[in-house]
Amino acid sequence: MRPAYRTTLLASLLALVCGGVLWAAYDWFQGRYLRAFSEHTAVFSGDPLRLPDDLAGPGAIRLVHFWDPACPCNVGNQQHLTELVEQYVPQGVEFYAVQKPGSHGQLPSTLSSLKSITVLPGSEQIPASPAVAIWDRAGKLAYFGPYSEGLTCNSSNSFIEPILQALNEGRAVNATHTLAVGCYCPWPVEVK
Repeated sequence: MRPAYRTTLLASLLALVCGGVLWAAYDWFQGRYLRAFSEHTAVFSGDPLRLPDDLAGPGAIRLVHFWDPACPCNVGNQQHLTELVEQYVPQGVEFYAVQKPGSHGQLPSTLSSLKSITVLPGSEQIPASPAVAIWDRAGKLAYFGPYSEGLTCNSSNSFIEPILQALNEGRAVNATHTLAVGCYCPWPVEVK
């Protein structure tokens, strides 16, 4: 074999090996970190939701974040939730979190200020997460539903800021039944 062919063959093999390594790395990354977004329609009804006795009744505006650690849709709203906490805690809004029963995980450190609620009556009947419930100062459920429609959530497409603003201004809100299309994971839990 002449040296020119040997060099060409060696360069071709090296390029093929590099291409294989790049393909394997891409495939690994895609399988581990990328999730396909599929829109789901969810009907949210807050009728069965009740605050625990120690939180029920008149008080501050209370926002309860429902989340499932295994749900890839949480990533789309966690930054927005952090911004809500920063904006509304100084205004007296209290933030709580309900984790899907039987799941394991923790919120990111930026949301460590959310107080945990182990059992929220009626939460076993919510259809999907991530979701949010907001109680007004009188202790009445004012909103139950998603943070927004679509893949991601931010202040430009969120349903939450207008609700909190209205409640802070003393206006009544009754939005406890919502139909939305977006990135949601099933929540229903089997009652034993």
